[in-house]
Amino acid sequence: MRRSIEKVFKGMPEHWVGDGFHVSNYFPAATDFEKRMSPFFLLDYHKPMRYAPTTRRRGVGTHPHRGFETVTIAYQGAVAHRDSAGHGGVIRPDEVQWMTAGGGILHNEYHEDAFGKAGGVMHMMQLWVNLPRRHKLTAPKYQGLEKAVIPEAALADGKGLVRVISGAYEQTRGAASTFTAAHMLDLRLKAGADVRLPTPKDYNTALLVLQGRVTVNGSPALTEGECVLFKNDGDEVRVASSTDAIVLFLSGEPIEEPLVHYGPFVMNSRDEINQAIEDFNAGKFGRLDD
Repeated sequence: MRRSIEKVFKGMPEHWVGDGFHVSNYFPAATDFEKRMSPFFLLDYHKPMRYAPTTRRRGVGTHPHRGFETVTIAYQGAVAHRDSAGHGGVIRPDEVQWMTAGGGILHNEYHEDAFGKAGGVMHMMQLWVNLPRRHKLTAPKYQGLEKAVIPEAALADGKGLVRVISGAYEQTRGAASTFTAAHMLDLRLKAGADVRLPTPKDYNTALLVLQGRVTVNGSPALTEGECVLFKNDGDEVRVASSTDAIVLFLSGEPIEEPLVHYGPFVMNSRDEINQAIEDFNAGKFGRLDD
């Protein structure tokens, strides 16, 4: 049974994160919920934007996180990551960085040096994926998913492919290890594609159109920047493209626990937020120089 559409919406007006990422927030700010897309908590979308060449570093300086994971998906451009657990890497087009903050980490994100000096188009996505209570204080982890390790499932008649970042699409399992069930699919569609995306009825599900023109479960045409939130009343989504298109599909098992969010911390209680602040101020998240 196809899911019904609960709402179609666009993100909030764009704002700067640091001085290197000009993003629109789709949730939780652009919606009236914080848990409606659980386990996904936040989605910031950096639409294609050209940056002029510079020798000045652009990005976000060292900052803390606790209680969740950050997932950065690159479509164009290059971003360098470093963290206080000793991890580091550069994310380039068609690659993904999946960082588990867990019990606490410091990290920074800057335009990669060569990209910054040459200038060019940046096109990125960052999501925050909540961690269940039992894993909130897990050890930090970093998964740098290069293009070659992200499985691709070809669609019939050469109409495109589904890149499986996490979870599964039919028999293709995703590249990332996760703490809860979370399907994160990067659809690269040719004009005339028609793809069926099965997902359990109780999973919270949405998709974002990044490029092109598509219809979803028989909807009117959707274009770049439109996000669809589905009701939990069916077990499949059908996406049909009338042009070449890029679509991000998200569907995950909700975490049915209290949620308290404060800045870079996502926890289960106000006391845990206060403890995170105390631990950060006491230097317990490690050390990382910009």
